Amino acid sequence: MEHTPKTVAIIMDGNGRWAKAKGLPRTAGHKKGADQVRDVALEANRRGIQKLILYAFSTENWKRPEDEVSYLCKLPGMFFNKFIQELMDNNIRVTFAGELERFPESTAKVIRRAVDQTSHNTGMELCLAINYGSRREILLGMQKYADEVASGARKNDLSEEEFSNYLFVPEEIDLLIRTSGEVRISNFLLWQIAYAEMIFTERPWPEFDEQALDECLEEYSHRHRRFGGLDDEN
Repeated sequence: MEHTPKTVAIIMDGNGRWAKAKGLPRTAGHKKGADQVRDVALEANRRGIQKLILYAFSTENWKRPEDEVSYLCKLPGMFFNKFIQELMDNNIRVTFAGELERFPESTAKVIRRAVDQTSHNTGMELCLAINYGSRREILLGMQKYADEVASGARKNDLSEEEFSNYLFVPEEIDLLIRTSGEVRISNFLLWQIAYAEMIFTERPWPEFDEQALDECLEEYSHRHRRFGGLDDEN
């Protein structure tokens, strides 16, 4: 497909509502959602996407019931124990964006192990935004820059392009997808989506499969990105 986006970010919404609609506990929705990560990641890799960023756990998710948070903390271990070899076989590299320090050591350890194990892979980058919040990301980036200026490590001459390198995710996002019908950003990649194309789909994340991703990529291919300028038709 022409005009395949290099960087795609997905807000994986609707796990709990999907489970509730089926009379299942919310944890069943999260488990099904984790399985969808595998399918969507493999399809994104096959379609030539260079980086796929998935909003797995936000800084606001700590407000959820303790038992749900506890289950969410176990999901990375369940996911990588099941799918790490398949990611290796498909040359997919795992990274993360966010602060792991607040998680139980067992959760942080399994994520770091997946990052290390796949670090030499050269295919698509699968980035898990985990304990991630965009305002927090920007604040930390500003603090790091200010510290460097104060120490004399660099001059006070920051450009927009240079500031991106102080963020967890330095790349600009080409396509942002949000599942389950909500039409908001929810503190996700606020700096990086300045000129992203956005698609909001009614499908809950547990039902967002390879075909759903392909449909989003097809819609993206027909978008005209002008970045504030004019295209040939105007």
